[in-house]
Amino acid sequence: MSKHNQLDYLDELEAEAIHILREVAGQFERPALLFSGGKDSITLVRLAEKAFRPGKFPFPLVHIDTGHNFIETIEYRDAMVKRLGEKLIVGSVQDSIDQGKVVEQKGKNASRNALQTVTLLDTIAHHKFDACIGGARRDEEKARAKERIFSVRDEFGQWDPKRQRPELWNIYNGKIHKGENVRVFPISNWTELDVWNYIRREKIDLPTIYFAHERDTIVRNGQLMAASPVLNMDEEDIIERRTVRFRTVGDMTCTAAVASDAFLIDDIIDEISASKISERGARMDDKVSEAAMEDRKKGGYF
Repeated sequence: MSKHNQLDYLDELEAEAIHILREVAGQFERPALLFSGGKDSITLVRLAEKAFRPGKFPFPLVHIDTGHNFIETIEYRDAMVKRLGEKLIVGSVQDSIDQGKVVEQKGKNASRNALQTVTLLDTIAHHKFDACIGGARRDEEKARAKERIFSVRDEFGQWDPKRQRPELWNIYNGKIHKGENVRVFPISNWTELDVWNYIRREKIDLPTIYFAHERDTIVRNGQLMAASPVLNMDEEDIIERRTVRFRTVGDMTCTAAVASDAFLIDDIIDEISASKISERGARMDDKVSEAAMEDRKKGGYF
């Protein structure tokens, strides 16, 4: 693909995403943009800037914080919110634990990732959000491909893949009953490579963990993990200094690194183009079962 055609293609993806964001602003009373600190949600923020500047965003940013996030992600989030001057709402998994709404897992492979669902649903209910914008992509995981751009959730936050609404001619139906909400995916038609090409074109800054860096790591279940007390490490875990980067960003207990010397965006794009492993291959939580993601989505996970 020539550079000229590639830019035209990115322009089309950008225009579609901006149209969807404006549809959300027009159809819903209390939307929110779910922000994880990852490259996809960062891309959504840039798209929101293009859709609504010089005005304020018609929605707050919402981060569901497990308490086990990478410090680089939290620092990036706080600096970005300060730069934008937009509202940030943080839902805390630790608060859900303290309130007895969820029970923290025990054992070596314990993770707070699955506990996010309760915190997310509580945050949606507390603020009465009727639409939540997220950065899911069509190539991210096979359950994601079953979603529509406007994905309706029932009054319990649950998703039924058999009751998806048709979306013909880019017409998005945001009509919902009281208590329901819609998850909206403006970059549904993007791939991981599209996101990186867009980040390069737009010169978007990212958390440093996306780029190759030296880090203390351990091998856990065949994956390279960032050495951290939240992994419940013991004497069997051998810490080694490695040059790694992260393709996806989430809870430290379930997000694996990849060995990499990709220090620059061009290097990352070349690396992804040659990879035969999907981005979600570095997420431990997706390896629980073949339907792990779909099961979590049915229960209210984003």
